[in-house]
Amino acid sequence: MMNLSRSVALISLFLLPLLSFSFSVDNPTDRRVLVLLEDLSLKSSHSIFFNTLRSRGFDLDFKLAEDSKLALQRYGQYLYDGLIVFAPSTERFGGSLDSKSIADFVDSGRDLILSADTSASDLIRGIATECGVDFDEDSSAMVIDHSSFSVSDVDGDHTLIAADDLVKSDVILGKAKIEAPVLFRGVAHSLNPTNNLVLKVLSASPSAYSANPSSKLSSPPQLTGSAISLVSVMQARNNARVVISGSLQMFSDKLFRSGVQKAGSPNKYEKSGNEQFVTELSKWVFHERGHLKAGSLVHHRVGETDEPAIYRIKDDLEFAVEILEWSGKSWEPYVADDVQVQFYMMSPYVLKTLSTDKKGLFHTSFKVPDVYGVFQFKVEYEKLGYTTLSLSKQIPVRPYRHNEYERFIPTAYPYYGACFTTMAGFFVFSFVYLYHK
Repeated sequence: MMNLSRSVALISLFLLPLLSFSFSVDNPTDRRVLVLLEDLSLKSSHSIFFNTLRSRGFDLDFKLAEDSKLALQRYGQYLYDGLIVFAPSTERFGGSLDSKSIADFVDSGRDLILSADTSASDLIRGIATECGVDFDEDSSAMVIDHSSFSVSDVDGDHTLIAADDLVKSDVILGKAKIEAPVLFRGVAHSLNPTNNLVLKVLSASPSAYSANPSSKLSSPPQLTGSAISLVSVMQARNNARVVISGSLQMFSDKLFRSGVQKAGSPNKYEKSGNEQFVTELSKWVFHERGHLKAGSLVHHRVGETDEPAIYRIKDDLEFAVEILEWSGKSWEPYVADDVQVQFYMMSPYVLKTLSTDKKGLFHTSFKVPDVYGVFQFKVEYEKLGYTTLSLSKQIPVRPYRHNEYERFIPTAYPYYGACFTTMAGFFVFSFVYLYHK
């Protein structure tokens, strides 16, 4: 029996790496996602969203949030590449899962979708706070808008919002414009002003406010207008991505299929923009779009092909780097006109914008500055919605050797002339002085 247990343990250790589909820059496909549900009925009520993920190659593992066997990693290896939390009222996760393990999960470079609603627990609020988002402190408050509500809620409390204030980014929301408003019913949140990594993707209108819809206002609401974020995203410095939504219902089949007409607008849509919005946003958060990778930095002297071990001051050099973007199926050439390279030592001595051949190769040429020391080629690229590139390569620069200077320096010609003129003048003076009577 003891031998059998040891055999099972050894087999588990060998098979574990095969179960850990960590995100690979070389092949970011076939990813495994853990879906935590408050109730298994969400699998059917939110089936359209889950089916779109499956159709794109994701392996979804559904579990109840209070499952006693929950774990994100085993033997130091992560079992999942992404996490979806659709359990807003859960006070405590089962197994070894807690807010710290989710924070560590994101710190490891993996992705998270977190959805809340009016029943959001302190646990869910705490995870959101770790990501730079603060939900309204009033647990009974909802987003109310008497101007931008859906006409289907005309006799209600105007908590079914028809939101159309979307972030203007083709990378995050795709190139196809989302024509229909997005239906939202849930809680408001604001962004932590000290966190510059968080971005509002879906904002409330200027007439919106956060309050309890079943009671009269006794004091001005704390969150109002466009300061209210309905859906926010964060891209960490390690390129992990997080989506935080104040509405679980926004992902539901019901709102996906619902028609929508915004109050005061003559435009009526047979289908809301929820499905397109959520689908495009999920493509971004799971790195199906906006993920860049770069090859090694290549440099050499003009007219040569081999990379030197050292440059000399005033050398003419050429620099190049290849940058590709993941399209969801394959790596495609990245095209942009804002990629720059620095030739850096304590501060940039050269800053050049790279030209592109539109096949993914970015290149430029410049002259090494008249300063010797240890320099770096640095490419620091940050752009809204794209993963951050930070590349560097060290190279020393030496001065001229004693035998590399020009024999006659053109700028010294006046001094050369003065020297020979003095010699000639002294010769003439001596001749005249000695032989003239």
